[in-house]
Amino acid sequence: MPTLPAADIRRAVRIGLQEDLAAGDLTTTALFPTARPARASIVAQQPLVVAGLAAAVQTFLLTDSTLKLRPRIRDGQDARRGATLLDIEGDGRSILQAERVALNFLQHLSGIATLTRTFCRAVRGYPAKILDTRKTLPGWRALQKWAVALGGGVNHRLSLGDGVLIKDNHLALMNSPSAVRDAIQSARRRAAVQTPIIVEVESLAEVTQALAGRPDIILLDNMSPALVRRAVKLIRGKALVEVSGGITLKNVRAMAAAGADRISIGALTHSAPATALSLVLTPVRSGKRRTR
Repeated sequence: MPTLPAADIRRAVRIGLQEDLAAGDLTTTALFPTARPARASIVAQQPLVVAGLAAAVQTFLLTDSTLKLRPRIRDGQDARRGATLLDIEGDGRSILQAERVALNFLQHLSGIATLTRTFCRAVRGYPAKILDTRKTLPGWRALQKWAVALGGGVNHRLSLGDGVLIKDNHLALMNSPSAVRDAIQSARRRAAVQTPIIVEVESLAEVTQALAGRPDIILLDNMSPALVRRAVKLIRGKALVEVSGGITLKNVRAMAAAGADRISIGALTHSAPATALSLVLTPVRSGKRRTR
C-alpha cells in the first residue's frame, strides 16, 4: 500500500476547515443552539476505489474530537454502489460542519484513484505502466499522487528537483539545430550520476537525435500509436519509451500495444470526475421519558 502522506493530509484538512469555518456555521448555529445527538454514514453512490478516507476521518476529528468514527473500508479498496465507507456518531452540529470538507476529500481523491484503476485495467496484459504528471492542484500534490498510487498507477516526478525532464520549451531556449542531443549531453555532465535523464521529442528525427545523446527515457509527445510503433523500432531498447499527450481510454491500450513502457496522463489528476458519495444523517432520540 502506498505511503500515507499524513503531514500533507493534516495540513490540507486544516486549510479546508479554515476556508469553511473561519466565520463559523451561521445556519447550524441558528437552528441548533444546543447539542443534537446524531448518527451519519458516508455511502458510495457508484462503484469506486476509495481514496481520502484518512482525510475525511481527520476532518471530523479536527472539527470535534468527541465524535465516534468507524471506518468500514480502507483507502485503496474497492467499494460497491451502496457500500458504507464511514460511520460517524456524536453531536449532529459537528457532523454538519465537517460534512462538506470531508466529502470534498473523498469525492476528489476517490475520483482520481478510480480513474487511474480504469486506465490500469485498460492496458492489462502489457508491461506498460500508467504514470501521473505534475498537473496537480497547488498544495494537493502529495494527496493527488497518493490517490494515483492507490489506484494502481505510478508517480512521475514529485517536483522539479526529482529528475531531469527536458521539454519543448527547454529545447526552444537552447536555440540550437541539435538542441535535443546537446540538451541531453549538457544535463548528463551537470546532473548527479544517478539522476534519470528524460527528453521529450515530437518527431522521428528528434528520436534519432535523442539517441545520439543517450538519455535514460525518451518521451514521445502527442504521437499516434502507429508513429509510436515506428519510434520504438528506432529506439530498439536503447532507452525506455514513454508516451504522453492526448492519452484517453480509447487509445491507451493501442499505446501499450505499440511498445510504450510508460504512459503519463495529466488527466488522472487534473480531470478526474468526482465520485458520487453522500452523507446520510439521522437524529438520535433521547432515551429519557417525559414526566407529567
